[in-house]
Amino acid sequence: MIEFQHLQKSYAVDGRAITALHPLDLKIQAGEVFGIIGHSGAGKSTLIRLINRLEEPSGGHVLIDGQDATALPADGLRTLRRRIGMIFQHFNLLSARTVAANVAFPLELAGTPKAEIDARVAELLRMVGLEAHAGKYPSQLSGGQKQRVGIARALATRPQILLCDEATSALDPQTTASVLALLGKINRDLGLTIVLITHEMDVIRRVCDRVAVLDAGHMVEMGPVTEVFLHPQHPTTRRFVSESEHVDEGEQLRDYAAVGGRIVRLTFLGDGTYDPLLGRIARDTGVDYNILTGRIDRIKDTPYGQLTVALVGGDQNAAQAAFVAAGVHVEELRR
Repeated sequence: MIEFQHLQKSYAVDGRAITALHPLDLKIQAGEVFGIIGHSGAGKSTLIRLINRLEEPSGGHVLIDGQDATALPADGLRTLRRRIGMIFQHFNLLSARTVAANVAFPLELAGTPKAEIDARVAELLRMVGLEAHAGKYPSQLSGGQKQRVGIARALATRPQILLCDEATSALDPQTTASVLALLGKINRDLGLTIVLITHEMDVIRRVCDRVAVLDAGHMVEMGPVTEVFLHPQHPTTRRFVSESEHVDEGEQLRDYAAVGGRIVRLTFLGDGTYDPLLGRIARDTGVDYNILTGRIDRIKDTPYGQLTVALVGGDQNAAQAAFVAAGVHVEELRR
C-alpha cells in the first residue's frame, strides 16, 4: 500500500515559494490501478514523482507498505527504487541500445548475472509482444512499440509498483487502447499496484479502479471510477467528463430548451444496463419519452449506460419511482 500523509511540495522561484501540491492525504491499495487526473500544472506529475523520490517533498510523508520512503538514506532509497518501475510519456529509451539492451539495462545496473538477464529479457519481450523486435533500435519502432519497450524495462527488476507518467499521451487512440489493455493484463497477471497519471478521463475509464482529481495542487475529488465518472461533483471533474464525451454544454442546453416534459438523466450500472426498462416503464405508467443523449460503454470491466430523456405525459412520478426501484440512478435536470 502507498500512503500519503499530509504530503506537500513547493518550489523556490525568484525567492518566492510556489506551491505545486497542497497538503494531501491519500491511500492507494495494493494491487489496484489508481488514476490521477488533472490539467497541466495541476500537480499530478509532482505527486507521482514524490513516490520514488525523483522529487523531494517539502513536508509530509510517503509510506510504502508501512515504510517511510521520505526518511530513507541513499542505500535504502536505491533498494526501494528497485521495487518501483516507471514508464514515461516520451519513452526515455537509450537510442544507441537495441530493444533487448534497453530492457536489460536496469538488470545490468543491479549486477544481475548475464544468463539471468538474457532469460528475463526474453520473458519480458514475450509478455509485451516484441520478441521479434529484440535486435531493433528505438528509431526503427513505432510509438506504441517504444512504449511497450518502456513497460518491459520498467518490469525488469520485478517491481511491486508501476508508475505511469502520461504513458499514453504521445500515442494515437488505437495504440492507446492496446497499451492500456496491456497494463490491465499486467495488473491482473502480476498483481502490480499501478499509479497512472493522465489528463484524459477516457484513459481513467478504461483501466483504473479509483481516481483522484487534482486542480491547482489540490485534490478536489476522489473515489471509485464508477462513482466519479458517472456522478462528478466538482466543476473540474465535470469538465473532464464532458470533454471525454465530447459534450458542448451550450448546445446541450439549447437542445433541452427545444423539447417539452421533465428531463432526467438515467444511469445504469452492471448487468442491469442491458435490461429493457424504458419500454416496460413507459407502458406501465403511460409516459412517453424522448431520448436526448445516450451512451452504453464500460468502466474497466463494468458495463454502464447513461441516458438523458424527456418524460412527457402519463404518471411521471411513478415512472421515476419505477426506475429507482429497478436500481437506476435518477437525476432530475428539469422539472
